[in-house]
Amino acid sequence: MKDLLAADLVEPLGEGESSGGRPPDMIRFKAERGCLLAIDISADRISYLLTDLNGSELETRSFSLARRRATPDAICGYIAEELKTMLRKHRKTREQLLAIVVGVPAITNVDEGTVLSISTLEGWRSIPLRSMLSKIIDCLIIVENDINLAAEGEHYCGAAQAENDFVLIHIGMNVGAGIFLGGRIHHGSQWSAGEIAYLRLPSVSRRQPMIHEFGELESVLTSTGILRSWNEGKGKASLDKRRTLRELDAVGILNLAQVGDARAEEIVRRRAEIVADIITNLSLILNPGLILMGGEIGSHPVLIDSVRKHLHGSEFGLTKVMPSVPGNKAVLWGGIALALGEVPGVLLPQPN
Repeated sequence: MKDLLAADLVEPLGEGESSGGRPPDMIRFKAERGCLLAIDISADRISYLLTDLNGSELETRSFSLARRRATPDAICGYIAEELKTMLRKHRKTREQLLAIVVGVPAITNVDEGTVLSISTLEGWRSIPLRSMLSKIIDCLIIVENDINLAAEGEHYCGAAQAENDFVLIHIGMNVGAGIFLGGRIHHGSQWSAGEIAYLRLPSVSRRQPMIHEFGELESVLTSTGILRSWNEGKGKASLDKRRTLRELDAVGILNLAQVGDARAEEIVRRRAEIVADIITNLSLILNPGLILMGGEIGSHPVLIDSVRKHLHGSEFGLTKVMPSVPGNKAVLWGGIALALGEVPGVLLPQPN
């Protein structure tokens, strides 16, 4: 209690009602004492979530990287500008920002705060992002893979709150998995656990994976891969129809499959076969209690339904397959969940 008072984390409220013995001392946790920030860096935008020390949302904001430089230095500059704006708006000092957690679409060395490679952004190889951000703000900074943070978000406030062993498969602009075992993120010995885009499958793989290149599954399963397959098959359509089809995005193609378009259904079926193989392999190796499907492609009902059909009847290692819940904020809420776990160590005196 003395430590909490010294850190200005609690406020005495007086005595409560007695139940027969000495009246209890009533206190209030001062969540406004500080704030936490989660940042999600993707190929096309940066998103922010600022909360108090209870994890209650203060502000969410996002801006596009279209027609902007996306080098590490430029990204850090954008973060510095947004950080200054948000703290001023909410009347917080820099000292009150206790932790920043940054999610990036890359293999990351969490211990060193280093981004090993982002294939979707130029100049992002072996980048000491934590060190760069520490020049902007003096607080605890954690750099983590975005899908790992999304899995953390699902455990914190999503579909996996009751699960300590689950896998989140994300399929959107990229492909990856967040592996949650024993109540925590599983990174692997070289930080590459969950990089399923590099899995070798007989129907797809042609060469050994390279860390600075796209995984071969990304050329098939992602939004780009789905659009490529769709465009390859529309050559015989009339000119007017081709113009209409050109306006479709990958989600639109999945929507067509949902209403019975034969060509769209075939595209979904082929992807579902691959995803079902991935799920079977993950289930046999890890035996999780739940597989979550996230991302604009992965969480689409028509893909999940098709995957379930392919898995039906298997007797080995299969678990529940469900869509993710927090959607495009899963990475941000996962970052806040990690930050909340670090707050006691930041604020309270540590034993020698």
